[in-house]
Amino acid sequence: MIEPFVHYGVHFLLPLAIALYFYKIVWKKAYIIMVLGMIIDLDHLLADPIFEANRCSINFHPLHSYYLIPLYILLVFPKKTRWIGLGLCIHLIADALDCRMMSY
Repeated sequence: MIEPFVHYGVHFLLPLAIALYFYKIVWKKAYIIMVLGMIIDLDHLLADPIFEANRCSINFHPLHSYYLIPLYILLVFPKKTRWIGLGLCIHLIADALDCRMMSY
């Protein structure tokens, strides 16, 4: 019951908190770009079935693979890609928490 609140809270509230705290002047732009990190969920369309409640996204879907996670982390460091990298990393944190909660 708490899983959806944690999952979507991390997806939407963590980027908002980061944007408001670190990027006060341009918080709306930072927030929108970070939330757009959810676009990597398009790879769920490649799965059959597209949605399965007890499936962990991490390393199942191509854009959620262990090979791409270091790339997403590296995107946080250059100033030009920081918000994109943060959005992708936050997305994967939300999905990892989801996977962790499934195992209990």
